Amino acid sequence: MSKYHSVFEIIGPVMIGPSSSHTAGAVRIGQIAAKVYGGLAQKAKITFYGSFAHTYKGHGTDVAIIAGILGMETYDSRIPYAYREAEKSNLEIEIEENFDPVQFPNTAKVELSGSLDSTSIIGVSVGGGTIQILKINGFECHITGENPAVLVFHYDVKGRIAAVTNVIAENEINVSHLEVSRQEKGKIALMIFQTDEPMPDEVLNKLRSIHEITRVVQVKTE
Repeated sequence: MSKYHSVFEIIGPVMIGPSSSHTAGAVRIGQIAAKVYGGLAQKAKITFYGSFAHTYKGHGTDVAIIAGILGMETYDSRIPYAYREAEKSNLEIEIEENFDPVQFPNTAKVELSGSLDSTSIIGVSVGGGTIQILKINGFECHITGENPAVLVFHYDVKGRIAAVTNVIAENEINVSHLEVSRQEKGKIALMIFQTDEPMPDEVLNKLRSIHEITRVVQVKTE
């Protein structure tokens, strides 16, 4: 069975080159990091692993991730000048290379910090502009960015999952995939709902009003 779901995953998106894996996928990793962070960061630390660590300079993977962090799309003509755009936005950039073995060759870790709580994501580019997010703030996950995903950070107490799913059911939101992850019993946990359509703001606000919910954010790349 093919790993691709459509011909567009093979051709790849409209983009600034040279590579869908190293450019388009990298832009999307940066976009999701920025959306999870929830604002304009003051510092971005980007760590490249696998083939990314060896080839990011020649393939422009660093400028692509920076462009995504700044909110650019894969076809934005400013992508080659992302460092300049970052300087305009007072975004400090730090790049690291890590040559330790990794499961996926095109792997990047993006850490954003500033006036908001820091955010860390690990993402991989799997070809044709398609990505997978493997970790968010240390929580294991599986987000591709192709469908909307709602991240619900909450305290790991009884009844939170039921409270959230009740709101989603009452508003007739169709969930295609649900993940629940925690790092330590009784501490902050993460629910991820992937949905067929973006969740309306009024539903997101209902989720935010639930006791012991600390943060709700919706992410999707174009």
